[in-house]
Amino acid sequence: MLDAGGELAGVLRIFSGSSHPELAQEIANYLQCPLCRRTTSRFTNDNLFVRLEESVRGKDVVIIQSFSPGCEGGTSVSDNVLEMFLMLDAARSASAKSVHAVIPYFSYARSDKKDEPRISIAARLMADLLATAGAGHVMTMTLHSPQVHGFFSVPTDHLTAQDEMVRHFRNRDLSNTVVVAPDMGHAKRALKLARALGTSVAAADKERIDDKEVHIERIIGDVAHKDAIVLDDEIATGGSMIALVELLIRHSARKITLACTHGVFCGSAIERLGNMREIEEIVTTNTVPIPPEKRLPNMTILSVAPIFGEAIRRNILGQSVGSLFAYWPDQPEG
Repeated sequence: MLDAGGELAGVLRIFSGSSHPELAQEIANYLQCPLCRRTTSRFTNDNLFVRLEESVRGKDVVIIQSFSPGCEGGTSVSDNVLEMFLMLDAARSASAKSVHAVIPYFSYARSDKKDEPRISIAARLMADLLATAGAGHVMTMTLHSPQVHGFFSVPTDHLTAQDEMVRHFRNRDLSNTVVVAPDMGHAKRALKLARALGTSVAAADKERIDDKEVHIERIIGDVAHKDAIVLDDEIATGGSMIALVELLIRHSARKITLACTHGVFCGSAIERLGNMREIEEIVTTNTVPIPPEKRLPNMTILSVAPIFGEAIRRNILGQSVGSLFAYWPDQPEG
């Protein structure tokens, strides 16, 4: 990544929501811009009140908020989504030149189709509401399925943490390694990482029973006596990963590493993963805050701040961000 060099300090205003101010500060540091102040409180009727404490008139405004539980007073996902909408509206109403919504973890991307009667396609609804609230541009990372990118009516950059993963894994011996996708839907993402690392690739045949339970019948590809890197977009309850690790063990895989962009680790996921001695390492990123009680001894957390910082810099300066995209072909930018 290039050094932003503080060239945007005069035109850029960066605000953080309540969900992940630590990542927002890292992004601001990368851009050598201050993180502007924001006040969030509640009225007596429990309604949220949000105020941007810096003038944004004529400025390019970036608002950073993961759709995850927050680390400021234990805020909920719903609180943080609404806070984002209010901040976007405040920036637009205060005559900002441009308003950019940076959502490192877009959790509603999992609701991308109508697979039951009388349910909402929440990912599309959230995309519509972001534009309605005032976002003229969205940046996010590793959506659960690529079609969610098409739900947005405003320009949207779908970024990837692959470069950080590649840099991390290239520090180890990969001569007998296979990258494993947890299901066929994620095979393309696993194949791209495997090509970058020069390894083979395999995929599991997974059927999801419900939000917590999955059934994995077989693995397509050779994993016997190989080191396995299991790549997924996120680890939530850990059910898919644990089922796949157990199957990999039965297929005589050697060292097993779990890798994901979004380390949500909800419910008993950390306890269950911590009890599996066969897992050598868990590699994730800081798209969501991971408190100390969720940080296992074998966990590595990579920072995505340089990726988002560089995407912001290039957007404000009118430069291409193609090389930072998820699912982008491995070729020079046009």
